[in-house]
Amino acid sequence: MRVVLISTYELGRQPFGLASPAAWLRAAGHDVTVADLACSPLPRAAVEEAELIAFFLPMHTATRLFLRVVERVRGMNPEARLCGYGLYAPLNAPMLRRAGVRTIIGGEFEQPLVDVANGALTQSAGAPCVSLARQQFLVPDRSGLAPLGAYAQLVTNGTVQRVGYTESSRGCKHLCRHCPVVPVYQGTFRVVQRDVVLADIRQQVAAGAEHITFGDPDFFNGPGHGMAIVEALHGEWPALTYDVTIKVEHLLQHRDLLPVLKATGCAFVTSAVESFDDAVLDRLAKGHTQADFVEALGLMRAAGLAMSPTFIPFTPWTTRESYRDFLRALVELGLAGEVAPIQLAIRLLIPEGSLLLELPEVRRMIAPFDPRGLCYPWRNRDGALDTLCGAIQETIKREERKRAGRMEIFRKIWDLAEGGGFPDVPMVSRATIPYLTEPWYC
Repeated sequence: MRVVLISTYELGRQPFGLASPAAWLRAAGHDVTVADLACSPLPRAAVEEAELIAFFLPMHTATRLFLRVVERVRGMNPEARLCGYGLYAPLNAPMLRRAGVRTIIGGEFEQPLVDVANGALTQSAGAPCVSLARQQFLVPDRSGLAPLGAYAQLVTNGTVQRVGYTESSRGCKHLCRHCPVVPVYQGTFRVVQRDVVLADIRQQVAAGAEHITFGDPDFFNGPGHGMAIVEALHGEWPALTYDVTIKVEHLLQHRDLLPVLKATGCAFVTSAVESFDDAVLDRLAKGHTQADFVEALGLMRAAGLAMSPTFIPFTPWTTRESYRDFLRALVELGLAGEVAPIQLAIRLLIPEGSLLLELPEVRRMIAPFDPRGLCYPWRNRDGALDTLCGAIQETIKREERKRAGRMEIFRKIWDLAEGGGFPDVPMVSRATIPYLTEPWYC
């Protein structure tokens, strides 16, 4: 069968979600074309000839971009079977069906995609296919994708390094209410076998990768598995660096592993901190407090590791004073110049299936589901906070177009929030903190 796998956007990464199923489908004898529309055009000839066209939908932004391209694809080839797979596919099943998608796959998608191509899975209505089955993975087949130089790069002290991307696990043991992983995996996580991960890294190093991003929702869901991989990585490529994502509570629980991360080449750790307001953290079921984060930050710095915290500063419970407190805390903790500006403007997203919908107060405050925005809209009780969020987002766009530095942008946001006199505290030089040129968001 002629198959086209399409990704619309994945944070500036060469998509594992195309390369992995491509390997499975090709091993099953199918003719596969991969198309990452973030850095290459839609392959018209392949689309027109395809019998199966599958869209990879791992995140909210990618799914919204899907809406812009699916009608064009259907116009090119109205006879092809359309499939949607990835975290956001089952969450948005009604929208996908309206768009002509007949097969919807969530969870571990490689085997179900092969089943579709083989004619063993012919779903056209009813519930999406969500598989949590343990799989014996194949080494991702990255042929046909844009070279690594077309994707996000790592910048450290002015030096730019080429970045590869892989995954050593999927799903998550935790049940954070706002997380899109939870409705699909429901507290389950699945590993990619160690030899497969290392083989994938090996082929990317051969293609020029000098740094590897691990895309696991939480690298310490299986600390033994993860650490065995990075120790093997460091043994084979001592100069290769990497980054991982780890929850605050796991940083505390596995504090003894932080020096090992540093010793094996970890450049920085992303952690979804979300808020400094303990009441908000409790509503999100994050499993940590502000004090926990401060302790984790101290442990990271003691180990010589950079932390890249991510936030959702605008929630229905944000007040002008709590936002000012958030900015002050970033300054006092020495993070003002280290946090990507977009992290100061992110607004809580409530997608279909979110566990936030279990909270009566959330159900009372939301509007009906928005099929274009793919979320439940909400407004802050203080409308000025929604206006402030919009103003900050516009300021960030404008200043980044001017190539303004992070501290310069932070000061402008401080003034917009009427933060008052700027604290007289030492600032860490941005140049000393490693960062990817494509910042994390949803």
